[in-house]
Amino acid sequence: MMNSDVLKLIDSYEAAAVELETLLCSHPALSPESGGVGELDKCLALEGWLRSKGISALERHDAPDPRAKGGVRPNLVATIPGASDAKRLWIMSHLDVVPPGELSLWSADPWAVVVKDGRVYGRGVEDNQQGLCSSALAALALVSAGVVPPHTVKLLFVSDEETGSEFGIRWLLENRSLFRGDDMVLIPDSGDGKGETIEVAEKNLLWLKLNVQGAQCHGSRPDLGSNAHLAAADLVVRLHDELALAFPDRDALFEPDCSTFEPTKTDANVPNVNTIPGEDTFYMDMRILPRYPLSKVIAAVEKIEREVEAKRKVRISHQALQSVESKPTSPDAPVVRLLSAAVKDVYGVDTRPIGIGGGTVGAYLRNAGIDSVVWSRLLESAHQPDEYAVLANILGDAKVMARLMLTER
Repeated sequence: MMNSDVLKLIDSYEAAAVELETLLCSHPALSPESGGVGELDKCLALEGWLRSKGISALERHDAPDPRAKGGVRPNLVATIPGASDAKRLWIMSHLDVVPPGELSLWSADPWAVVVKDGRVYGRGVEDNQQGLCSSALAALALVSAGVVPPHTVKLLFVSDEETGSEFGIRWLLENRSLFRGDDMVLIPDSGDGKGETIEVAEKNLLWLKLNVQGAQCHGSRPDLGSNAHLAAADLVVRLHDELALAFPDRDALFEPDCSTFEPTKTDANVPNVNTIPGEDTFYMDMRILPRYPLSKVIAAVEKIEREVEAKRKVRISHQALQSVESKPTSPDAPVVRLLSAAVKDVYGVDTRPIGIGGGTVGAYLRNAGIDSVVWSRLLESAHQPDEYAVLANILGDAKVMARLMLTER
């Protein structure tokens, strides 16, 4: 069977796509943080489905978690051996999903797939079961056709993506030696409706909790205290404005194309209007172009803190709630070039590399020196009531993945 016939075979897989989506959706894979028992049941169901279809080279890498069913958070690898194992293609998707939220907002049971007008509805059908199913169907087409890819293909199904990846890709990178430096990784977990954008970079992420300690007093005698709320307000404005001036570069890869320093949450201070607060706590979400090390940003934050302390007669401290630096994948990397050609071949669209302000599991791989890209053709209904995936996109993305699997490099 020729490679073009492999792509044609995927056109007959709509029923298989519905079957797999229905199976996966029926096993709610909620993390313990979200009130669930983890991903084990869903992983076992996926293992059974893959074996039944002739994909039998499966291995588990279970991260221990006593809170979860079976005491583990499973990570599953399915291997399609290639003519050469020198350079490998990985396609990584995640098993876990987010809670359905308010059930009254759903048109049906979120854990029972509904098929309507070329779409499948249910929690997780897009995030991340669309990419998961596409990768499984692409592998199935190769196995069913008896086609050996030129390079080994590995499908990786990880746990815990939605709540920090401590038991997923982070655990694998710290406790296993699965990857090589010349591996390519496709993560089908974000994208756009046409499949035009290939995410190759992420902004550095810094979440800060800032605490201001002053001296509480009566509202009529501000001279007897130090207004922590006023100092915090001063600090908020200075951080927002001065950090933007200190780190001014722009990069057209990103939207917005600049670093952002946004105040977000505040904690309650005094309960009444006529008391000047002696303590105030607020938070900032900073998304910083990768060219700026977070150490330099933190040094700039501390300089502003010291100046506000001296001016307002308060004490200021901060805590980093999240701090992630992400190396980019070069827009000229082989995985970008080959994926772009595959998308053009299947969908007839030209792609462009982009960077994003949000964080993905791709950052952990890039920081480990492994080229990874995030791509899919989807309409972004994730985390919403009546989440859906378009069956044509599941099959189309499977063709892109199969095309990538069959490409020499």
